[in-house]
Amino acid sequence: MSAYLFVHFREKTTPEGEQVYFGVSKDGFNWEQVNGGQPVLWSKQGDQGVRDHTIVRTRDGRFYILATDLSLANGFHTKYESSWENISRKGSRCLSLWESGDLVNWSEQRMVELGDEDFGCLWAPDVLYDRDRDDYVIHWSSAHASNNYGHKAIFYTRTKDFVRFDRPQLLCRKDGSGIIDPAIYEENGTFYRFLKSEGDPAGIILQAGNTLTGTHERIEAFDEEMAKLGSSAYEGPTAFKLANGQWCLMLDFFGVKGDGQGYVPFVADDLNSGRFIRSEGQFSFPYRFKHGTVLAITDEEYDRIVKHYA
Repeated sequence: MSAYLFVHFREKTTPEGEQVYFGVSKDGFNWEQVNGGQPVLWSKQGDQGVRDHTIVRTRDGRFYILATDLSLANGFHTKYESSWENISRKGSRCLSLWESGDLVNWSEQRMVELGDEDFGCLWAPDVLYDRDRDDYVIHWSSAHASNNYGHKAIFYTRTKDFVRFDRPQLLCRKDGSGIIDPAIYEENGTFYRFLKSEGDPAGIILQAGNTLTGTHERIEAFDEEMAKLGSSAYEGPTAFKLANGQWCLMLDFFGVKGDGQGYVPFVADDLNSGRFIRSEGQFSFPYRFKHGTVLAITDEEYDRIVKHYA
């Protein structure tokens, strides 16, 4: 793989911001807008807006986009009565899903109901292939009745075909605070888990463990690098491997209004070191963009996307 696709949304107060946008890059640092900076897919079901996108390439060559079914532009002051607590408890228990075989021709939107009456809103899905079980683990953050909809935790389900899904289970909680925005990667037999901690500390943390669902421990070197930033206003982690073997971690900065918001790159030699160094010197993107996921693609796929949406 020699190019990258970024699937994301844009922070706007109008409904078109909370749709599916694409960006493409040859190096992971310099990005081009796709479709003239307009959405490539529109949500027409549920809240009619989507956020916190992820995309996965399956072993049979299919692509799936999943996203939080939520529109603040359409419903924050009406459906949710201007209350984040109402969203957390009464938001959608569905994820929005699109499917494609070539990254340009997409299926109709499908609503995947994973939560039951005990779940609050399903936030920020991501997907990891489990080689040991030959299936896909979809994980997300939710408030839940098990702790009276208090601190959010991470839950997961398994699927082989993105049609049938196992009953959701708890993946992890954190003592003393909620955790959201999970992004999990496997390298050399170790599972690395980026999370946004809502307290103690507030900000992004990195954990490592020998199994996907077992015990994980914090990587202190990552904490040390995050402390140097002087701000905890980062969320929406997504990571990908660069052509030189290093890892790039993208964190969504929300500490200011207007210009200055959006993703910032951090680079490390490997996941295990935890030494992710802020590296925006040569980073460029044509507009401010919010919570999404980067997928490695081929040159052929890059050319196909650019040509199709030209």
